[in-house]
Amino acid sequence: MNYSRKIASAVAMACLLGTQVPASAQSLNLTLAGASPGGLWTLMGAGLDAALKKGAPGSSVTYQTTGGGFANAAMVSQGRAEIGLIHDAELAIAVAGGEPFQQPIENLRTIGYLYDWAPMQFVVNKSFSDEYGITSLADLVEKEAPVRITINRAGNITGQVASAMMAAAGADDEAIAAWGGSVVQAGSSEQSGLLLNGRVDVYTNGVFVGHSSIREIENSLDIKILDIPEDVRKSVAEEFSIGEFTIPAETYENQPEAIETVALGAVLVASEDMSEEDAYTLTKAILENVAEIQTVHPAMADLTTELLVRETAVPFHEGALRAYREAGLMQ
Repeated sequence: MNYSRKIASAVAMACLLGTQVPASAQSLNLTLAGASPGGLWTLMGAGLDAALKKGAPGSSVTYQTTGGGFANAAMVSQGRAEIGLIHDAELAIAVAGGEPFQQPIENLRTIGYLYDWAPMQFVVNKSFSDEYGITSLADLVEKEAPVRITINRAGNITGQVASAMMAAAGADDEAIAAWGGSVVQAGSSEQSGLLLNGRVDVYTNGVFVGHSSIREIENSLDIKILDIPEDVRKSVAEEFSIGEFTIPAETYENQPEAIETVALGAVLVASEDMSEEDAYTLTKAILENVAEIQTVHPAMADLTTELLVRETAVPFHEGALRAYREAGLMQ
């Protein structure tokens, strides 16, 4: 081989080696089990896609609409989606094998906590509150008020948590009926209308502080937010692996003091069958590009890398642990 051909060969080999991608940066094409189209989880899917594209060029996260967190737990467990979004309370139910699951789901692993600030809010018509002297869920029970209360439909986690909160306070369906009241199950889009039309006295949902659905009610109706007793908060938080939450004073009109309650959150999960390298690549991309998720919606602005490592009802994936340890976020 002459000198010029040796140089050409060496340059070609250098170019080849220079373009090889390290294993940790291999591109991933993941399906994300989300929820209905157009909501916050859709935007979070777009943020995850952008973060992964930056962290591992050539990668993608494809958002798949589903029935929500319960469906996502099954899909990821069965390998029909690589990753999924699931409420923290739904995750606790899945690993315990509670309804709607026939048996515990044991192969889910946490990639990261994405938010934990969707508080359960009991919104009461102020005229009803004033009539019976009710400022907390405990007052409702003590005075056995004939309350008409709407919770989300069966199978929706906010309805499930609301029912548990009421039962823990001594206001289950039977008790409310005995007081002359009723429990009305309705979809989120219907609930506010029931309160505005005077068909119920209390509306419950797990939504962000200052959510548009509550603001719309407040624009037409004087309301109060019911405080949740400590024993109820602790009981329900333990049952569903969720956290307690404080709604700041004066968030709403007629709310001079802070309101104590519990809050739902969202967790990104994968199956334990996902390779350690893939889970590491995904988690590292999220860590290094968390701003891509923070900016998809004002509600996500408080996401921090520290929140990502909050414990959930299932263990972290080994690949996620590796990324968090490298970042100094976990031991």
